Parts: sequence; structure tokens; C-alpha cells
Amino acid sequence: MIDWKFAQRTAERWGRPGPEVSGPEVAAVVAELRDAATRAVQPVAEYTGLTAQVSSPVLVVDRPRWVAANLETFRTVMDPVTDKLTAGRSHRPSPVTAGMSAKIAGAELGGLMAFLSSKVLGQFDPFWEEGSAGGRLLLVAPNILHVERELGVDPSDFRQWVCLHEETHRAQFTGVPWMRAHLRGLIDEFVDATDLSEGAVGTALGDALGEIVKIVRGQSDASLSDLFQNEQQTRVVDQMTGLMSLLEGHADVVMDVAGPDLIGSVSRIRRRFDQRRRGGSELSKIIRRLLGLEAKMSQYRDGAVFVRKVTSTVGEDGFAAVWAEPANLPSKAEIHDPDAWVARVHG
Repeated sequence: MIDWKFAQRTAERWGRPGPEVSGPEVAAVVAELRDAATRAVQPVAEYTGLTAQVSSPVLVVDRPRWVAANLETFRTVMDPVTDKLTAGRSHRPSPVTAGMSAKIAGAELGGLMAFLSSKVLGQFDPFWEEGSAGGRLLLVAPNILHVERELGVDPSDFRQWVCLHEETHRAQFTGVPWMRAHLRGLIDEFVDATDLSEGAVGTALGDALGEIVKIVRGQSDASLSDLFQNEQQTRVVDQMTGLMSLLEGHADVVMDVAGPDLIGSVSRIRRRFDQRRRGGSELSKIIRRLLGLEAKMSQYRDGAVFVRKVTSTVGEDGFAAVWAEPANLPSKAEIHDPDAWVARVHG
């Protein structure tokens, strides 16, 4: 269904190079990011009460390596979809047709990864399970270097700030025993609800055309993925949105609250970084809307408001109830109504 090697080659061909740096400067950035990731472990654990599995590796990568790592994860997630689609076909295409289709899909995915590879600063991949490690933390050095220069902030402070955010994600996924399995369960439920029959796909494509125009014009908050969801999938996505808003908002709060002891310019970094999030050309805003990146950015904002409101109402111990069991996770609606979550969980 997807030519994964072709996707990698396409991403490398279309991807933009990072900032120009000398060999010694690259080595220094990599070393500092590794040290910053190590320094982030203790303050994150002290503030969150979550103890991360430090056996999960920290990898400082360039853009092509980030693409390769994410294609590995996508392949793991996509295999069940591929199996379902193949099983549901009444006839199999010829090898030539199948090969061309796989390359087209690979080119599309590679183009998407090329775009994203210049945007992501860091990422915790919870589904990587080599050896006994539970996931891996990726820090994209050229992107961190590019943004710190663009913002005009202290490089060491900014690198530490980014590492606090990503270390929080590592603590969330490895310090909460059920978190990875719960997220994987939601993904599997989404896949199981996928209707990949030719009739369903054709109908979805027809219905989507008018909505795409609205997205481009800024008249709709939907993304491309939203247009191809059935009712059951939408319910799953609402659960995932609540979860991801919590995780991203929590990490944003931690990087600001735990940061001052490590980062003298944390307030300045936050102010300039938020201004950057809101900026960009009109074309970049259209692309972000289509890909759902605008919704992703709202998760940081809405999730952080939820965390701060709940913490101010029931304290840090009361907020920690979110990690007790999946039933305590906030819904998408509760992210926007923290009092409703407090009433449900704490009575």
C-alpha cells in the first residue's frame, strides 16, 4: 500500500536543509542537548510526581533521521489498516498497478514528512520498543537551532526549555503504567472503525470537496483527516483530543513552572515562542489548517488552561488524579470546562 523506502527518499529530496553550522558547532549542540535532557529529569519528576523510565533513549537527530524514525512508527500503526484494506478487496490489482499506487502513496507521505521535518523541535515516540526500552525521545537539533536563532533567545536556556517539555512527555508515557497501552487502544479502535470499502471512500471524497474549500478560506476549523471520519471514529478522535490536549498542555505548564530554577529567561522565551506560534504567512496558515496543525497548537493552549485551572481548584494532588486510571482522563468537552472534570472526578 505504501512504498516506505520511496517515502523516505521523497522526504529527503523535498526536505529543506537546516541552518549552516560547522562540524564543531554541531558536536557542541548535540552534547548540550544531551546534557539538557539529563538535567530535565529531576525537576520534571519533582513537579509532576511521575518517574520516567530513563532507559528509554534520548536521540539527538537531524531532519532525515527524524523522518526515518517517524516512518518506522507510521508503518507500525498503518500495518493493521493495510491488512484490513487488503482483506476487504474483492480483487487484487496487478503487480504493476500495485507498485505504482504504493509509490504514489509513498510520495504523498514523503512530501508531508518533508514539511513536518522542519517544524518539530522534539518528540517522544511511545511506540518504539527495541529491547526493554519503553519509547524513545527525539530532539531535532537543526530545528531547535533554527528557532532559537529566529527568536533571538539564549541558546542554552532555549535548549533546556525544549528538553523540559519533551522529558515531561517521557514521564507521562513511561511513568503512568497504562498510558501507552491506552493510546494504542484508541488507535486500534479508530482503525477497527475504518470503512475502507470503495463506496465509502468515494462518498467521503465527494463530501469533502466543499469542506476543503472552506478550510482553505479559513471558514472551517476542520482538517483533512476530519473529513474522512465516520461517527464512531469521531467519538474516538474526541477521546484522543482530550488526551493529547492534556498531555501537551501539561508539558507546557511544566516547562514554564519547573523552568525558572534552570532557565533565567523562561518568561522571555515563552512570550516570543507564543508570538511565533501565532505568526506565519497566509500559505503556511492554510497548510497548517489542512494538516490539522492549527488544532494541534490549540491543544497546547487549551490543555495548559485546563491544567492551571484544575490545579488552582483542587491543588497538584487533586490534578494528579488524571494519572490514576483512564476513566479519569478529561474528555474533549471537559478540556474546555475544567469545573466539569473536577465535579466528575472529585465530586
